[in-house]
Amino acid sequence: MSVVLVVLSCGAATTLQDGGRRGYLRYGLSASGPMDCIAHAGANILVGNVADASAIEFGLGGGRFRIEGGAVRLALAGAPCPIRLDGEPVAHHRSLVLREGSELSIDRPREGVFATLALAGGIAVEPVLSSASLHLRAALGGLDGRPLHEGDRLPLAPPPLSGEPECCLDPVPIERDRPIRVVLGPQADRFTEAGIDTLLNAAFTVSNRADRMGYQLDGPEIAHGLGGFNIVSDGTVAGAIQVPGSGRPIVLLADRQTTGGYPKIATVISADLRRLAQRRPGETVRFESIPLREAVRQARERAAAIAELPTRARLVADAPDRLLGANLAGNAVDAFDERD
Repeated sequence: MSVVLVVLSCGAATTLQDGGRRGYLRYGLSASGPMDCIAHAGANILVGNVADASAIEFGLGGGRFRIEGGAVRLALAGAPCPIRLDGEPVAHHRSLVLREGSELSIDRPREGVFATLALAGGIAVEPVLSSASLHLRAALGGLDGRPLHEGDRLPLAPPPLSGEPECCLDPVPIERDRPIRVVLGPQADRFTEAGIDTLLNAAFTVSNRADRMGYQLDGPEIAHGLGGFNIVSDGTVAGAIQVPGSGRPIVLLADRQTTGGYPKIATVISADLRRLAQRRPGETVRFESIPLREAVRQARERAAAIAELPTRARLVADAPDRLLGANLAGNAVDAFDERD
């Protein structure tokens, strides 16, 4: 009998994601992948997977799950969600075993937006263009090209359980109050000095028009220069801040369009993408400009931190009580991927 994870309930923004669909920007398809890559990597490392294995991503929601046909080791990381196993509270960002017939319940996060549930061995769905990541607007990947919903049965291929103790990782703060760092450009010259000053010194809030494609921000209008708000469409990257005619910035994210005809005043550095993604509608966003060389240094530090995650995991017996309910959240890991 095969091992299956049964979805008893889940939020509307519950999707399957892996490390992303690389190499297809030239064909008009963005990579997708996790909104919080350190959360995704951390959850996978805790259950013995590679960092970019397929996992379940929750957006401002949770769900209830039951295992059939066996048992599986799992871990939840990211925005801190209360977790219960057969009604009993269990800790965040640590591994645990879901046995046949047991029920796992994950509530809405207390703060932040995105959390990742990893299962040992990953989720055995057929990849589309070399990835299991759901790209919702293209209806590619995931489970039949759509988010998860009640009644879904996810095939698993977990390794046999051993008697080894469970592991945990220290949390990485969501840091809601720190500025989001940007590098100005590539079309900063399409804006007035006052427009750039507004971006860097005004407070914005995440609007209700926020999803995996991008976050539109509310706040003061950013003034364009004499050239206006239309440009010849060119390529986009994750973190690009487009400013359409409304003057309200839009930060492009994992499921973004690959080209756009609005000028991009700045680009959120890859190391800060997860901090922006974890801001909820109504929460404040401020921007801070840094040099390109500093953005590169931050990207390298973040990549090194992800590579070191396996060495930072420790036995649950060694973890302090404060780990209960804490979160693991982090950054993107693809700053130097040149395949696109």
